[in-house]
Amino acid sequence: MTRPRPLVPRVDPADTVRVVGEFGVIDRVVARSGTAAAAEVGPGDDAAVVRAPDRRVVATTDVLVEGRHFRRDWSSAEDVGHKAAAANLADVAAMGATATALLVGVACPPDTPTGWLEGVAAGMAEECAPLGAAVVGGDLVAAAPDSGAVVLSVTALGDLGGRAPVLRSGARPGDVVALAGRLGWSACGLAVLRRGFTSPAAVVAAHRRPQPPYAAGPAAAEAGATAMCDVSDGLLADAGHLADESGVVLDLDRAALVRACLEPPGPLQQVASALGADPMGWVLTGGEDHALLATFPSETALPDGWTRIGVVSEGPPAVRVDGEPADVAARAVGAEGTGHVHFS
Repeated sequence: MTRPRPLVPRVDPADTVRVVGEFGVIDRVVARSGTAAAAEVGPGDDAAVVRAPDRRVVATTDVLVEGRHFRRDWSSAEDVGHKAAAANLADVAAMGATATALLVGVACPPDTPTGWLEGVAAGMAEECAPLGAAVVGGDLVAAAPDSGAVVLSVTALGDLGGRAPVLRSGARPGDVVALAGRLGWSACGLAVLRRGFTSPAAVVAAHRRPQPPYAAGPAAAEAGATAMCDVSDGLLADAGHLADESGVVLDLDRAALVRACLEPPGPLQQVASALGADPMGWVLTGGEDHALLATFPSETALPDGWTRIGVVSEGPPAVRVDGEPADVAARAVGAEGTGHVHFS
């Protein structure tokens, strides 16, 4: 494994937020933000105007705090922009919608390099562009003097295109459980970075820039998915949310998860071998890959990109892996819990 090179650029004292000023920074950031196809009025006015052909708007918000969700010595500004956008765009996809626009609030120390904020804007623009979305507005404020951390608050808007939203509460006994996207890669990359390395490059890149399967969300809605959610806190944790909201049991098949996430063998097994870990721990409890988890009627042909990993059954809300409770399955692979828990 390779030791990391510092990613934090040298700060030009003449090019900080304090010197350039709020509106100078906003002008430079807006220039890097791209254009949303659905926007009638973009940045510059008191509010943006975004077309909503469906007459309904999907809206979601996520907050990223430096030191908690990203580190500037581990990720470039562009990486942070990609990650911040992806976390919200995936939530829109999990409703069966397509993202149309982002609103971004930034709180930062006065000595934050203006170029770093431009990089964040460029990363967001690159993540949004394939969807036809872009940043259409936001706010920039000074962080508390003693915090020293950058905080990003991102709100994403989306359009359902005439489809019914796919909620977490619709799973029914007899449905199949399916997965789109990959699991465990971001958590594996985080484990590598925590040990001071930057290889295998593929898993480190997955932590810095998730790759959510955006198109899989609307495709699932079109195919008749009964419930769906984004996997941001870990498969077992987020499957638990879906089970709770639907009042059902999600029975996951370990062999199916191995086929979907660990075959053919790759960097997860390589890192796990070096660290003496079980790669299934990352698959079951690792977050921030932003895969999509959904349930479908048993007679439904799964859309491209979706893989069956279990079934829905009756019973008090729970998640099981090969019949074992989620917490037991997590401990069996060396995980301390079923996923990320805020304020723990």
